[in-house]
Amino acid sequence: MRKIEHIGIAVHNLKTSNLLFEKLFGNPPYKEEEVVSEGVKTSFFRNGPNKIELLEATTPDSPIAKFLEKKGEGIHHIAFDVEDIVAEIERLKKEGFTVLNETPKKGADNKLVAFLHPKGTNGVLIELCQEIA
Repeated sequence: MRKIEHIGIAVHNLKTSNLLFEKLFGNPPYKEEEVVSEGVKTSFFRNGPNKIELLEATTPDSPIAKFLEKKGEGIHHIAFDVEDIVAEIERLKKEGFTVLNETPKKGADNKLVAFLHPKGTNGVLIELCQEIA
């Protein structure tokens, strides 16, 4: 893992939360995107070298909807940039981590993504991200 790629925050209302984070950072989101396969709308903010992703559920059975129902708004995941996501998945499996999706899938912001189960990472959902060439 090379660096923290972004921090994901689950929100009830993307439009309202975008306004809040725009005031906080002094800039609007640089990107908004819907990932239909995950039932989520996202927006991304830059703050210096860091990125924040806001996530709003678009379907009641999506992972974000379930998270919001159980825990409310707040930090959903920490994403790490990796050079080779397939190799990193294999490495982490050998280390004993539970990978939620062994085949990377297309995520937001032009990334291939995979997740580690939070039960094996001190309750934190970890996302692996690789830029799509």
